[in-house]
This record gives sequence, structure tokens and C-alpha cells, in this order.
Amino acid sequence: MAIRFGSGSLAFELVEGWERIPNDWTHPDVAGVCTDSSGNVFLYCRGDHPVMIYDREGNFLDSWGDGMFSFRTHGMHMGGEDRLFLVDDGGNSVGQYSLDGKLIQQIGPKGDASDTGYTGEMGKPVPRAAGPFNHPTNLAVAPSGDYYVSDGYGNSRVHRFSEDGDLIQSWGEPGSKQGEFVVPHGVWVHDDGRVFVADRENDRIQIFGPTGEFLTEWLDLQRPQDIYISDGLVYVGELLYRKGSTSLRRGPIAEEEPGRLSIFDMEGNCLLRWSDPDPTKDGYFIAPHGLWVDDEGSIYMAEVNWTMAVNPGLAPADVHTFQKFARA
Repeated sequence: MAIRFGSGSLAFELVEGWERIPNDWTHPDVAGVCTDSSGNVFLYCRGDHPVMIYDREGNFLDSWGDGMFSFRTHGMHMGGEDRLFLVDDGGNSVGQYSLDGKLIQQIGPKGDASDTGYTGEMGKPVPRAAGPFNHPTNLAVAPSGDYYVSDGYGNSRVHRFSEDGDLIQSWGEPGSKQGEFVVPHGVWVHDDGRVFVADRENDRIQIFGPTGEFLTEWLDLQRPQDIYISDGLVYVGELLYRKGSTSLRRGPIAEEEPGRLSIFDMEGNCLLRWSDPDPTKDGYFIAPHGLWVDDEGSIYMAEVNWTMAVNPGLAPADVHTFQKFARA
């Protein structure tokens, strides 16, 4: 029996066995995912084959990127005209690439981290904000052509660049007030220019105008990781909470809270959400990290389950790290 979530016009089925990965290849963590205009699916992985490409049916097509990125590959975005953007957290690098792996544009500085006082301790406010970049997390392209980069683990800012790659402005400070961030982990720009930021460790999405003015926040969230907006729906992947951990907004976490996928309308009302106490089961989530929705309405979810569960001994080595859900 197919594994289905939701009902009516908002229903999805897990496509079991979708990915036909080459023999002896693995991707213990999949950090990002996107699709091109032909429906081909690009995975941004942490492993020997950073960028892996499949057709819509899950047949392997190609890979590239060996030796081009740090082990901390992070954010992936497909702009119009098949412009592929990759964010390398460990390399402090944001670039635009051709679909076959050629660097077209370096966006902002590369390599050295900006001076925020970050010591590598994730999940807590950094001492101070600074310019780009200190372990950036993701990028989104606005209808205006501007690029917005969430930055990230070692910073607390959103940077706005022109289409030519020039820095226009930055906003954000460490903290939990409006306009402040603790691990801005994902960013998306709506068709109307509003900028949605996954403020992960504050358990919220903050929404800004195109020039960074605070508009509102959504609080019905759990460590939001990535955002995708399409056809009036806001898709959000949300990271797990371990029992005994502490939320900056909610305080101590009394029980395990598994990762989940939530779908909202444009006013922030949750229309569909699913999770399970055993997130290792097919169709459920441990560590959602990157998500995308294709032109057929299918959801692709990438997870960093080796980092969050397998390596600490909390999940088996063969646990899923990438899943497709077809719009039913």
C-alpha cells in the first residue's frame, strides 16, 4: 500500500525506491536539492560526489564537483534560465555554476571568514554580526534579479547582492528580537519581493520587505531549515529536537520531537504537517535540510541524517537521506 500524507487537493505519496544510485555510491548527507527546467533533479551531497543528477524518474544521469567543495556543502538553489547556485558552508563560498559544473560567478568573498567571533559552537548567538561570509547557509534569487544570502552558522545576517554580485546591503544582529537571528538557515524570496528567512534556533520564520524592513514572523515552527514557496503554498522542512535540549524560545524540550515537513498558506496557517515518533521509517524525517518542489508539485526532501543521527549512533547506517513525494 502506498504511503500517503494529506488528503483532497493537498495529498502526497512517497515514491518508494525512486533514486537509482550507482552501485557502491553513497551520500551519507544530502544538503540540498533542486530541479531544472527539464525536470532533472540535482542533489548537493557531502561525500565523494558532491553534485549528483537524476532524471524525473530517478535514473542517474551524471555527477560532478569532486574536490571543488568542502565537506560542508550546504545550500542549493535553481534560478530562472537554469542558473544553479551553490553555497559551501565550510568554504565560506557562494557561487553560480553551469549545469555541468563550470563556475560562472563568484558572489561575494571566498575563503576567509568574516570577523564575528564565531568559535564553531552551533545553535547559539554569535558574539557580533559582520559582513559576508562566516559559514553561509543558502541563497535565493528575487524577481528583481537580486541575490539574498542567509549567513548563517557563524554570522547572523542576510546579505543582498546585485545580479552582478555586488553587495548592496546586509541586515540582522545576533539575538531573538524582531530583525535578529540565531542561525538564519534558509531564505526564499516570494514573487511579491517579500524575503522569508528560516531563523532556525529562534523557532520561527521572519518575513521582510525587499530592503530588509521587518514585516511579520511565524511562530508555529520547530527549527526551520529550508523554505520553498510555490502556488500560494509555503513548504518548510523542520529539524528534530532531542529530549533534554533547549529551545531559545520554548525553553527545555521534555520529549523527543522528530523532524517534520509542514505546508502553510501565505498567511502562515498550517495546512498539512507530518512526522512520526520513529523518524527512521520511510516517509518521515530525522534531519530535513534542503527541499524543493518541481513543476508537477512533487516534493523532494534532502536530509543530513549521517551528521544528526548515524554518526552519533542514533540511527542505522542505511537510513534514508533523500526522499521524493509525488503530488497525488
